[in-house]
Amino acid sequence: MFVRHAAVNLWRAAIACAVLLAPAMADASDAGVTRLDQLPQTWRDELGHPLAFTDLIGQRVIVSMAYTRCHNTCPATFAQLRRMQELLDARGERASFVIVGYDTQDDDPASWRQYRANRHLARGNWHFLSGTPQAVRQLARQLGFKYWNYDTHVMHDSRIVFFDSQGLLSGAVAPATGDWSGLL
Repeated sequence: MFVRHAAVNLWRAAIACAVLLAPAMADASDAGVTRLDQLPQTWRDELGHPLAFTDLIGQRVIVSMAYTRCHNTCPATFAQLRRMQELLDARGERASFVIVGYDTQDDDPASWRQYRANRHLARGNWHFLSGTPQAVRQLARQLGFKYWNYDTHVMHDSRIVFFDSQGLLSGAVAPATGDWSGLL
């Protein structure tokens, strides 16, 4: 009985997720953000060092959000991010990939270091950031990432936001359904 009740609750959460996330596919520009310097700037990377989005101006920046304990949406998003890295490498182009943790309790620098190691994400142009609950909420709102807590999980959409080398917003896409090739 308990297993069936849990399955029904999970099914309900999945339906709610699909219904609530449909509007989340609007451009980040709908939230009024057009530049990297308009985002929260106080973050810690996976080594515990401070990193601000303004530190990355001068290079293309690709931003997504994830959480270290995710087993569904985040791995699919990372697969797309890896494809983007491969395409850029093939063209001899560079970009910084920035992943911001949704779960401010568990997505700390040590967790992100372990996450990187487990997934062989050792390149120096990938940055895994931790922030305060306020900074995470603000960034998510500004860039159009929808998320909420459900039991011990973070329910969230899959989204990737692109900034050009001048730090200007160039587009956003849901990687599972959108074509991002024109944004690179």
